[in-house]
Parts: sequence; structure tokens; C-alpha cells
Amino acid sequence: MPEPKREAARRTGPALEAMYRFMLWLVPAVEKFPRSQKFLLGDRIQSTAMDVLERFVEATYTTKERVRLLAQANLGIEKLRFQFRLATDLRHLDLARYERAARALDEIGRMVGGWKKAHDAAAS
Repeated sequence: MPEPKREAARRTGPALEAMYRFMLWLVPAVEKFPRSQKFLLGDRIQSTAMDVLERFVEATYTTKERVRLLAQANLGIEKLRFQFRLATDLRHLDLARYERAARALDEIGRMVGGWKKAHDAAAS
């Protein structure tokens, strides 16, 4: 039986859990891309998203490099915003899925900002 979202977020951190849930949605969404783009733009989107997820895992378990890892994750989120915009403009992604992705990325970005702020406050 799946672990409740709140319990998982408490164990791993809200940004990491939100990114994990985003990945669960993303993989099937990219499968709906046309074959010609599934292996180009679709793979790039999935790869970028996986990189962000990995930076969150690393930042969760590393304190020395947390600021650098969160900055890298933030950059990856920004790349994803443009990749999703491109996919939508090329009509590989409908507006409803684009809106869902944009909202999720905004939420995750705010969580990263809060994480960085909490880390900075703890370091002071």
C-alpha cells in the first residue's frame, strides 16, 4: 500500500517528494508525444527532470554542497519550463498538461526557495 504523501514528504523533504510525484505524472505524459519527438524532446525533458530529482536526493543527504545542488536543481526547473513551453508550442503537449506541468514546476521552485532560505538561516 502506498505511503501517504505527507509521511513521505516528512521523511524525504517536500521538494523531493513533489518532484517524485511530478516524475510519476511526467513519464506517461511524454509517452503521448509523437514518435518523432518522443526520443528527442521527450527524452530531453525526462532527462532534465531526472537530473533535478537527483540533485534533490543529493541535497537531502549532503549539507556541505546543498546550496550548489539546489542552485543546479533550480536551473533544471527553469530548463524544464522552457522545454514544456516548446513542447506545447509545437503541439506535442495540450494546454491542460502544460498547465499542470507549469503549476507543478512553480510549486517545486517555491519549495526550493524555502529550502535555500531555511538552509541559509540554519547556517547563520
